[in-house]
Amino acid sequence: MPAEADEPAAEPAGQRSAAPPNGAAAPSVTAGLNGAAAHNGAAAPPAARSRRFPLITRDTARPEGGGRAASGAAPAPARQWPLLVVMAGVGVGLLVVALDAFRAGTILVGLSLLAGALLRWALPEVGMLAVRSRFTDMLTYGVLGSAIVLLSLMAQPKPWLKVPFLEDVVHFTVR
Repeated sequence: MPAEADEPAAEPAGQRSAAPPNGAAAPSVTAGLNGAAAHNGAAAPPAARSRRFPLITRDTARPEGGGRAASGAAPAPARQWPLLVVMAGVGVGLLVVALDAFRAGTILVGLSLLAGALLRWALPEVGMLAVRSRFTDMLTYGVLGSAIVLLSLMAQPKPWLKVPFLEDVVHFTVR
């Protein structure tokens, strides 16, 4: 038996056969581009729409607040000022770290992220600062900013913030 006989016949573009996988005979059913099924030439009621994602995504919705922060007539930097404010703060913080002031620089980086969370909460349109939903963005910026600030306050040597139980946890886990 030739190998070509085992392969299914090619179907016209945009149509799928509803033949069972075990090779048993089934009524001729094809689905067109609009999802309506036709049984041997007779019209059938339209099938329910699938909730599955399409194979090729044609459109992606912008996140809530993801529009321009300024009018379209404004130059590009002015339209994205919330993101630029946060990025400038992070850049200045990294520059301060590079100038050998680790604690002050990392606190500035954390405060910039907290400012991003505040901007995301307060402004209806924040441009590219909006990545996901408002809640998710605020939670992400807030948690990361708070963690960076707290860790930089607790950094050695001479920490500005001492958390008593952390020393016990370290001694317990390192033993």
